[in-house]
Amino acid sequence: MRIVFMGTPEFAVPCLDILFKNKYDIVGVVTMPDKPAGRGQQVQQSAVKKYAVEHNIKVLQPDKLKNEEFIEELKSLKADIQIVVAFRMLPEVVWNMPALGTYNLHASLLPQYRGAAPINWALINGDEETGVSTFKLQHEIDTGNILFQEKVALTENTTAGDLHDTLMEIGARLILKTVQAVDTGNYQLQEQTKFISTTNELKHAPKIFKETCRINWNNTIESIHNLIRGLSPYPAAWTELTDKNAQAHLVKIFLSYKESIQHDLPVGTCVSNNKTFLKVACTNGFVYINELQLAGKRRLPIVEFLKGFALQEGCIFK
Repeated sequence: MRIVFMGTPEFAVPCLDILFKNKYDIVGVVTMPDKPAGRGQQVQQSAVKKYAVEHNIKVLQPDKLKNEEFIEELKSLKADIQIVVAFRMLPEVVWNMPALGTYNLHASLLPQYRGAAPINWALINGDEETGVSTFKLQHEIDTGNILFQEKVALTENTTAGDLHDTLMEIGARLILKTVQAVDTGNYQLQEQTKFISTTNELKHAPKIFKETCRINWNNTIESIHNLIRGLSPYPAAWTELTDKNAQAHLVKIFLSYKESIQHDLPVGTCVSNNKTFLKVACTNGFVYINELQLAGKRRLPIVEFLKGFALQEGCIFK
C-alpha cells in the first residue's frame, strides 16, 4: 500500500515514525513550507520535514494546496491512502484523490471538540476524559465517519503539555491500527451522529486567541485553574500584576492549584509570605501560583520568582 503522509508539528512525528518502522511504503510527505522563526528569524523546517529528510522520504511543501503543480506532483505519487495528522484543511481535490481515501487523526473523542484546539478546550472545560479518533475525510471539517477511538482519563491537574504528549503516543498506535485495518479491509465506518445524544452536550474547540487566554479573577477557582492548565505551556494563560505604584506587569501563569475557602478579600488580591507561596483571591477561594513568567523574563517556580520580586501590600491581579 502506497501512503502519502501529511503533517507539520512534533505531534505528527510519532505517527509517521510508527508507519515507517512497520515497513509501510511512504511515497511522500506533505508539510508546511519552511519559515523564519524565533528572535533571529532563522528559517526553520517543520518537525515532520526533519524526520522525512533524515529517512530519505520525498517531501512536498506547497504554499497553496490547490496549486496545479502540487496537484500533479501529488497525483504522480499514486498513493492508495493518505494519512493526515495536525495539518491544514484539505481541498476536495486532495482528500478525494486516493482510491482508499484520506484518514485523519483528531485529538478528541469525535464528535466532541471539532476544531483547531481540542486538547486545550477539553481541559479548559474541566472534562474527566478525552481521547483520539481516526476518521475518513469528507466535505465538512472533522465530521467524517469514524474508524477507531481510544479514551484517556484526565485528572484535575493534567496540563495541555501532559495531554499533548500522551495523545501523541496513543495517536501513533491508533494510526497504525487504522492503516492496518484499511490495508486488510477489516474495518467498519461509523457515522458521527451515532455518538451524539441529548444528554451529552456537543462541545467545540475553536482556535485560541490572546483574549481567550486572559484570566478573569471574578471566575471560580475551578474555572481559573482549568484555564491555566488548559493553556500550559502554550500559549499560556496571562494576567496583569499591578503593584502599589499602579505599575502593571504582564504575567503568564503555567502551574497552579486551588484552595476552596471563604474569605472577605477583594477579588485579585495577592497574598504571599514573599518566600514560598503566592495566592490570588477569587470568588470562592484562592488560586495558588506555582510557576509564572514576567514579560521578557524566564519562566520560574514561585520560590525563585519571589527571590527577585518582592510583593508589597496593595499588589493585585487584574
